[in-house]
Amino acid sequence: MASLDLVAERADRRAWLGLVIVLGPVALVAMDGSVLYLAMPSITSAITPSTDQALWILDIYGFAVSSLLIAFGNLGDRYGRLKFLLTGAIVFGLGSVGAAFSPNPEALIACRALMGLGGATLLPSGLAIISNLFPNPRQRSQAIGIFAATFAAGFAVGPVLGGLLLSRFDWGSVFLINIPVVVLFLAFAPVLLKEVRTTNPGRVDALSVVLSAVGILLAVYAVKTAAAEGFSATQAATGLLGLAILVWFVRRQLTLEYPLLDLRLFKDHVFTVAILTGLLSLVAWAAAGYLTGVYLQSVLGYSVLAAALLVLPGAAVLTAACIGAPGVVERIGMRSALIASHFFMGAGLLILLLTTTEHGVAAFIASSVVTGVGYGFSFSLVADTAVAAVPAERAGSAASLAEMSNELGNALGISLLGSLAALLFRLTGPGAAGTLDETLDISGIASGTIAEAKDAFVTGMHGAVGVASLLCLGLGFLALRWVPKERKAEAEEAAVTP
Repeated sequence: MASLDLVAERADRRAWLGLVIVLGPVALVAMDGSVLYLAMPSITSAITPSTDQALWILDIYGFAVSSLLIAFGNLGDRYGRLKFLLTGAIVFGLGSVGAAFSPNPEALIACRALMGLGGATLLPSGLAIISNLFPNPRQRSQAIGIFAATFAAGFAVGPVLGGLLLSRFDWGSVFLINIPVVVLFLAFAPVLLKEVRTTNPGRVDALSVVLSAVGILLAVYAVKTAAAEGFSATQAATGLLGLAILVWFVRRQLTLEYPLLDLRLFKDHVFTVAILTGLLSLVAWAAAGYLTGVYLQSVLGYSVLAAALLVLPGAAVLTAACIGAPGVVERIGMRSALIASHFFMGAGLLILLLTTTEHGVAAFIASSVVTGVGYGFSFSLVADTAVAAVPAERAGSAASLAEMSNELGNALGISLLGSLAALLFRLTGPGAAGTLDETLDISGIASGTIAEAKDAFVTGMHGAVGVASLLCLGLGFLALRWVPKERKAEAEEAAVTP
């Protein structure tokens, strides 16, 4: 009997070690969605991307991950999750090296896309392997909670890590930091992890993969270029083509036996609210993170290290809120916690409207702390809420959609709200250049022009975060109507049922 207990103890220890080794790539995927927020001024000075290129550098990674996440999840089911994890880690590492030594914006965009290609294999495969490592429901719940907390912490720590690295090293260091983690993962993963595959995963529709990726990219490209350069017939045609392809994609999903995006799940209002929460929380977080990073450095004049230190309070609160969310749910229920996340995010974003070209540090810290509570709750609760809202046999699709909503939100936040900020800058600024950083880099520029450019940037930032706040508050009120109170009682009953 003692021997059996010892075997069980060793199996548990190996499972926890396997969890630790999977968390490395998970943290990297999350960090690389945000690590450039404080690094963009340095990158702009070094390789001088245009306004459009700067936005692509930031968000092509998120678009690559989000557009391929579900497809790669299905392929992992068919061909083996561990194989996909190892292959994805190699591709991610190669992309990181290429990005670190990119000589121009085009090369950096291509390498960021390659990193996104690798990252799209890591999240769904990592979550599936973790679930397989812990057959005990209680331990599995703990492990998935740690997975979610690591993902949230990676998003929060990314800007801080980027700032610390840039205070001592060249901008390429924000990518080279990935390499040691990738090497350790490739060394230990084959030893600690077992292969996981599904016996009947269904067929992956290649056309759906192409339609979703191309449709998203064309539609967002039209929005981004219109904000940076003004509207034109070509941009309108590109946007309409992208929307038409997305409509084709949606209609195709309704006819497939194994759809890439199971639209039937959205018939459940609770599931819809959960997915929209995952999407909008990252839209708001990404846009505010990028714009405030530029604001602290280029408007208020803080060094990259000082800006990184100012991010720490919000990052700490976000991580603590994510870890503490299950305890909050036990006290007030899933519904109340989910609704609270929207109002914390919306209220915190409104605080950023108090920032000016002269003062804004106190408002920034207060905003990051208040929104950090909302972001932490959201990151922790979205997947659980989505999965609990659908039948057990569709839990995998629900989890993949929850992950995709986060990644797509991260990309859309910078693309759409970043484009709105760029449009307002172009309309109200001095017209010397397309962005604030490009304006500041002009030699011999007049002080009046600099002041006008800073005012225009703050105007653009206020417009973007104002829209983000309204979206979060609006979804909060929608959740009040759509998420029934009975869900809390059902969750408590399920928790005590053997």
